[in-house]
Amino acid sequence: MAITLHREAGLTVLRSELLAPLPHGFSTRPGGVSPAPWDSLNLGPSRGDAPENVRENYRRFCAVLGTEPERAVLSQQTHTTNLRRVTAEDAGKGLIRPRDYRDVDALMTDVPGLALTVFSADCGVILLHDPVHAAIAAVHAGWRGCAGGILAKTVQSMTESYGTDPADLLAAIGPCIGQCCFETDDDVPAAMRAALGAEAEPYLRYQAPKWHVDLSGLNRQWLLRAGLLPEHIERSELCTACRPDLFWSHRKMGERRGVQAAMIALPGREDA
Repeated sequence: MAITLHREAGLTVLRSELLAPLPHGFSTRPGGVSPAPWDSLNLGPSRGDAPENVRENYRRFCAVLGTEPERAVLSQQTHTTNLRRVTAEDAGKGLIRPRDYRDVDALMTDVPGLALTVFSADCGVILLHDPVHAAIAAVHAGWRGCAGGILAKTVQSMTESYGTDPADLLAAIGPCIGQCCFETDDDVPAAMRAALGAEAEPYLRYQAPKWHVDLSGLNRQWLLRAGLLPEHIERSELCTACRPDLFWSHRKMGERRGVQAAMIALPGREDA
């Protein structure tokens, strides 16, 4: 099982074999209509790009995934551990119509057809599927969210809301900044040790004068701690900072850039 690149209709999308029956994917830069510095498949509505460009980019991305822009529900990320349970009333929020929520870094639902969407330009993005109870989640987990346990909180919320058994959950961890490029001072390792204890150590490497942090590995460790089985977790090995041909990187490019999106939906429509 792996997360692999697929090229279709001019776009390059990463998909997970574990999540293969579901409409889902992790976007990359090529194939959109946005000009520099958002070139070209920018999926961030609040980056300064023209709204018509962003909507056309969503049309193309959703067409490849088999979802609908009108049914997309976008997070409003501020590096919190806040989660929103998405209902049919949320369809289109953040793209077609305004969001009436803020500070939401994870979304979950059991409503068919809603396309949960989170964003990244180095941070971790994780898609979850409970095939037994037909529920999904999309999570943005940068280092602050990771240290705060947003993934464990999401798994617990799915258990409480949908009856999810963590051993049934399937997870795909998308591209993020790799340990090769994620250089930090002492604050990030300290936060990870406070959250995960000794479990954090394999993902922290000191290379003077900085620490190098494996964010993807730490997010995987949270999923294991939450009760997921190792064989139910896939993660991309691509580093967003190393591959400017495929990704925007906040560390490498600053604020004038686009963003990638991770999207997942349950098949069908509630009103079908």
